[in-house]
Amino acid sequence: MTTTDLTDDSIIRFARGVRLQHDRVRERWIIQAPERAFIPDPIAAEVLKLVDGTRTLGQIVAELATRFAAPVDVIGRDVHVMVSDLITRQVLVA
Repeated sequence: MTTTDLTDDSIIRFARGVRLQHDRVRERWIIQAPERAFIPDPIAAEVLKLVDGTRTLGQIVAELATRFAAPVDVIGRDVHVMVSDLITRQVLVA
């Protein structure tokens, strides 16, 4: 699936060998991948904590909209852009 095929029905999961881990010493989230690591900003970390391989992108957006009392369309655009970028970087797959 390419990022242009990404829809609200797409099930998002971490790519093989990639995981989100909380660094307790530095009190921040880290995306660990083979031979690389990323430090997501706090907003991206909130999105990534919902990626479990069973939720659809639409379900993740709906949960965030409820949690932060924000419009679904605004959150949806931002989450789609972020997920598309992480798919391109081979961090996430749909």
